[in-house]
Amino acid sequence: MKKHRTVVLAAMLVAAAGAQQSVDVVRVVSKASERTLTLPGEIFPYLAVDLHARVSGFVDKVNVDRGSVVTQGQTLMTLIAPELAAQVAEAESKAGSIESQQSEAQAKLISAESTYRSLKAAAATPGAVAANELVDAEQAMEANRSHVQSLEGSIRAARAAVQALRELEAYLKVAAPFDGVVTARYVHPGALVGPVAASNALLRLEHNSRLRLVAAVPEADVGGIVTGARVPFTVPAYPGETFFGVVARVARSLDLKTRTMPVELDVPNPSLRLAPGMYAQMQWPVRSRRASLLVPPTSVVTTNERQFLIRVNDGIAEWVNVTRRSAVGELVEVLGPLSAGDLIVRRGSDEIREGTRLQVRQVAQ
Repeated sequence: MKKHRTVVLAAMLVAAAGAQQSVDVVRVVSKASERTLTLPGEIFPYLAVDLHARVSGFVDKVNVDRGSVVTQGQTLMTLIAPELAAQVAEAESKAGSIESQQSEAQAKLISAESTYRSLKAAAATPGAVAANELVDAEQAMEANRSHVQSLEGSIRAARAAVQALRELEAYLKVAAPFDGVVTARYVHPGALVGPVAASNALLRLEHNSRLRLVAAVPEADVGGIVTGARVPFTVPAYPGETFFGVVARVARSLDLKTRTMPVELDVPNPSLRLAPGMYAQMQWPVRSRRASLLVPPTSVVTTNERQFLIRVNDGIAEWVNVTRRSAVGELVEVLGPLSAGDLIVRRGSDEIREGTRLQVRQVAQ
């Protein structure tokens, strides 16, 4: 009796082994894909500068404050520098003195030239003028001419010194280098300020009617960056409202710590609603430069040990390890040793063991 039961059990196992499991299969699709990543970004001013004093002096008037909208060339602050005014007066006095010396020297030169011409004319009569008198007159004339030329050089130098001081005097008016918004004010009237230093900025000016939106794009997606792409984003300050930026600059170098590449977008902001420092949530478009392999999400089986698809090869189940990536419509992109057109089980399961004989029925994606 026991022997009979063993024979029956063996027959049942053989029959089960020979049975074919019925499954639905689909083909792996290959096509260029466009997908969207949600990436964080941060908004920066398009231009930003801390304004410093070019010369030492005291703050006289401050014409702007935090939040003031200014235009290029507008006077933001004026300084007073009594020492500089004294230096200008001294330089002008020195230049005037040298000019007076030049006038006197030119008069002497004219007199010496006249004397030389007279003696030379008289020397045409033999014995009328001693030879050394004519030589002395000529030497005196040349000496005066050299002195005049020397004073001309001194005058040019003195005038250049006055001009340099006048230019420094122009720096007593602090002007806006570009259109923008004053975002910080560091000094008040009466403060003593000096030449550029990290600790004595006067104002901070930012150009905010155009902004830079910086995103860190993951290494795996840098190949799909498209310069000129229009990217939508949102900010917490305006919930439900969408803004747009245009991809303008790509760093072309990865951050070694984060394995991301900084990318800058230009964002028009004529109404100044957006502000530097805002946090943006971007819907980043990624265009694949190669054909992607796409499968139904249900085809990807995930266990503790592996992630795989079940490919049907001559009616036999074959497990193929893959890496799942982003969704593309109703399909999902996968990376692995697959080819376009491969038949895979539409609803994968680790219960379909590798090597199992399958009865397949091809269905639409």
